[in-house]
Amino acid sequence: MSCETETVKVLRDTGHKATPQRLMILAALRHADGHLTANDIYGQVQVAYPYVDISTVYRTLGVLKELRLVSETDMGSGDTTYEWVQQHGRHHHLICRTCDAVTSLDHQYLENLGAGILAESGFRPDLDHFAIFGVCAECQPRS
Repeated sequence: MSCETETVKVLRDTGHKATPQRLMILAALRHADGHLTANDIYGQVQVAYPYVDISTVYRTLGVLKELRLVSETDMGSGDTTYEWVQQHGRHHHLICRTCDAVTSLDHQYLENLGAGILAESGFRPDLDHFAIFGVCAECQPRS
């Protein structure tokens, strides 16, 4: 089953329509090399379908987040970014405030945190995609 067919099935199985606009938004996310802003996605989709509206992009992103197919995070650029979850698996980022270096952090660290929160309070956190800011090992002597 192709990735597009699989995505259409997930949408339909959850009661959502697989409109051409949604499919173009999905394709932009699925084939991106990393994080995209809503405006990045909007720009890509508008090339093929100039009548798409930015609100359609935001609504579709909301649906995809709800279905946990897309993760949303603030990478410190001022714009929220989105990433297709299955492409890289659940992961997080360590971002240096001094040199802006970005390092991946395995999801296991936040999985353990989530398990501890659940055990202690009964609250099940959504820890899908985080950017954690700090100072990297190379910049620490300077700070």
